[in-house]
Amino acid sequence: MAFFESRLRLDFMDLNQIKEYFYICEKLGIRNLILEPKNNTLFITSELKKKIQKETTIQLYFRVNLKIDALKEFKKKIRKFNNFQDILSIETLNKEIQLQAAKDSRVDVISFSDPKILKTLTRGVVSLASQNNSFLEFSLSPLTVENKSLQSKNFRNLYRAMELIKRNENNYIFSGNFNEPYDLRHPRNLISVCVSLLGIPFLEVKKAFSENPRNLIQKVQNRQDKDILESGVRLIRGED
Repeated sequence: MAFFESRLRLDFMDLNQIKEYFYICEKLGIRNLILEPKNNTLFITSELKKKIQKETTIQLYFRVNLKIDALKEFKKKIRKFNNFQDILSIETLNKEIQLQAAKDSRVDVISFSDPKILKTLTRGVVSLASQNNSFLEFSLSPLTVENKSLQSKNFRNLYRAMELIKRNENNYIFSGNFNEPYDLRHPRNLISVCVSLLGIPFLEVKKAFSENPRNLIQKVQNRQDKDILESGVRLIRGED
């Protein structure tokens, strides 16, 4: 089974940093990475992707994350992402934007990686995401903070979020989302944390680290196929 680290944020202009992270990921046995630029790059060129991919045998995919506070700003920025070739995620404290993003086919992921944003998760967003085949993202890095009081608070909020998810057939992904290279863990270790601490069934959390990221990537790739009208519906063209 091919597991994913679904969010690794790097400075795409710092090749030495990239090599350091790749070296550790390879030693850990990570085979699939979804990379996100730390800066405000909206579009990642094909040339840059090829340059980064040359540095590792790990299969790389790419995502862009938008941090947006106002609904008006969201509506303005989202216009730039028609037929976007990479994964687009939205990260916001604004519940109106979360609801709008859950309905917008251009948005692939609504990220609740940030503990402050995680507290804003509602049944409405969970339900809309389920209806519209949007992916929700949760991260385990908040559970590794040194402050025990904050760690406990983060755990409670993540546990609550998982209780909301249980009542819906959602597509959701887990990422480590670690900031430091030596904090990185193989997804198998993170699966164990989810099973033992969050009480998520093994097969379900396994999907969140393998099948669901793969489905997310397939969704993005299908967006480039003009013969696919919607999820599960393909236009069959007759011969001339």
